[in-house]
Amino acid sequence: MQRVFRFYSRIRSPHHHITLIRRITTLSRTSAIRLFPIYLSYIRLQSRSMFIQTFDTPNPNSLKFTPGVQVLPESFEQGTLSFSNRREAYASPLARQLFALSGVTSILLGSDFVTVTKNEDQEWPEMKPDIYCVIMDFFIAGLPTVEVEKLKALEEDRETEGNEDETVLMIKEILNTRIRPTVQEDGGDIVFKGFENGIVRLKLRGACESCPSSVVTLKHGIQNMLQFYVKEVVSVEEVTDEEDTMNEKVFKQLEQQLGDNNNENNKI
Repeated sequence: MQRVFRFYSRIRSPHHHITLIRRITTLSRTSAIRLFPIYLSYIRLQSRSMFIQTFDTPNPNSLKFTPGVQVLPESFEQGTLSFSNRREAYASPLARQLFALSGVTSILLGSDFVTVTKNEDQEWPEMKPDIYCVIMDFFIAGLPTVEVEKLKALEEDRETEGNEDETVLMIKEILNTRIRPTVQEDGGDIVFKGFENGIVRLKLRGACESCPSSVVTLKHGIQNMLQFYVKEVVSVEEVTDEEDTMNEKVFKQLEQQLGDNNNENNKI
């Protein structure tokens, strides 16, 4: 008989806390008595631990987890990798495991962090223990964070076609060197989706998605900086994927249906 114990200890602060997760596999009590001379050495061999820091983000539905190890390989040029649904997560074993948890809506992987976004119906105290265990087990097992061939196919699907002129290259340079690093510190990311008629189109990822302050960030932060360095920029707009729009439409229809049902029940 084996038992698995998980211990959680937190050092709290206004902005983040550090969680120590330790998993120890023990023998049954009878076996422990019979094998007492080697019991302590057995425990030491089976003990595994990992420090995971958890940071709040501007989006209350997103948390940034840093396991203290390399998440994305150093050779990954883009710096982050975002998954908005389970279909996209086929390129990452870690993202697939996290999407298997109830309430997870998107995953953002960075060089040394994992940002998890949940739906509003779930509570973090209920979800965090499972997220901790998934992250710990994954990295202790030494599994690859991304599968290269599948990732290439995913990136090909995401690529936007068309030649990039000097203005577009300058916009990307500002985004990559001055804006994205700051956004990534908050557990989010920004993806360039196009530039036309003076309008920069950006897709928000990770903690930035559905964040209450995302509009302010776009208009008063990103837009002002791009206009300062690139005179051709008139405005910045957020774009959503077709699947995001469809999900929002379905959710609103379901919400309306539930509201109608409640009204009928109240009449009865």
